[in-house]
Amino acid sequence: MRLSVEPAGRTEYGPGVVAELPGFVSSLGHTRAFVVTDRGLRGTGIVDRVEKILATAGIEHAVHEDVGPNPSTAELDRGAAALRAFGASVVLALGGGSALDAAKGISLLAGNPGAAAADADRLWTARDGQPLIAVPTTAGTGAETNGFGVTEDVCARRKVYIGHSSVRPRIAVLDPELTLGLPARVTAATGWDALVHGIESLASRGSTPFSAAYATQAVTLVGRWLPTAYRDGGDLEARSQLMLGAHLAGHALTLSGLGLVHGIGHALTAHTGTPHGVALAAVLEEVMTFSAAAAVAAYETTARALHVAPAGDGAGAAIEAVREIADAIGIKRPLRELGVTRDGIPGIARDAVADAVTKNAPRLPAEADVVDLLHSVY
Repeated sequence: MRLSVEPAGRTEYGPGVVAELPGFVSSLGHTRAFVVTDRGLRGTGIVDRVEKILATAGIEHAVHEDVGPNPSTAELDRGAAALRAFGASVVLALGGGSALDAAKGISLLAGNPGAAAADADRLWTARDGQPLIAVPTTAGTGAETNGFGVTEDVCARRKVYIGHSSVRPRIAVLDPELTLGLPARVTAATGWDALVHGIESLASRGSTPFSAAYATQAVTLVGRWLPTAYRDGGDLEARSQLMLGAHLAGHALTLSGLGLVHGIGHALTAHTGTPHGVALAAVLEEVMTFSAAAAVAAYETTARALHVAPAGDGAGAAIEAVREIADAIGIKRPLRELGVTRDGIPGIARDAVADAVTKNAPRLPAEADVVDLLHSVY
């Protein structure tokens, strides 16, 4: 078997490492930074802290804060216009997965005048975007590990994948201090996303020994430390281990792709605005049950990574372990509580099956299969 693995890029990890941002900017040949972040992050004090670090070192910078929880194509277009006006610089993506995904799209669009985010399909072969440094402030999405992001085309009511190899972050800055005090519900939702990344990567049709190594360690770390971080937002060890697990899960999914859980999750979020991790939690156990016969080895590995003995039924053991974690962090909710109507289920199922990630699932579903699954968790 022949395998080709893309280099993982540079990762800087540890409490307080954010203080070294000026040196990271300089190492990319720039003295200016365009900070892309979400509308709510300044209230945490993190944006002010980063601005002070940059200003003290003489790094000219601007802060673009026009990014929502599920960034739209219109938001990316506005951000690209602002970046073009600011000029050549490092794009510093600061925040959760939405901010990091938006920053990639903004960087790419800025390097391609006349392009629009809705034209994402043709941007995979576009001109290079501006160099990017990613500073995640949650532990979940793994968006700092790859060069693609997800944005929402509000008019078409669908998720759009936008990306290019040039906007894969040159440097990922993982400072667990930035996640201290993250609200429990946000910790749960983002951490669950990381757990699903690991599990789906293991079961993916694109799984390789390299992605499986990342994914297995990610599931172990996230499964062990997510409940602790949820209970105590100030536990630095839990935050550190959870951030590392989420990062490894990001590397796993970048190599292998994901599956049906994310296909349904994207559709649920697009139709109802449900936070991504909460949408995934609504269906993870049920998708694992649906896929069990086609993912025997993957779910046995999942069970062992979660420190559960398969005992002849790897899928059953893995599903039970997942259920226990979900209960510990209170994340699983029925669809009716997420704003889904019974009449809306067929449309969600249709969009889930059409989503690109679903084609990577170990068992490919028909729309009717997804409709039945969604009714079971209504």
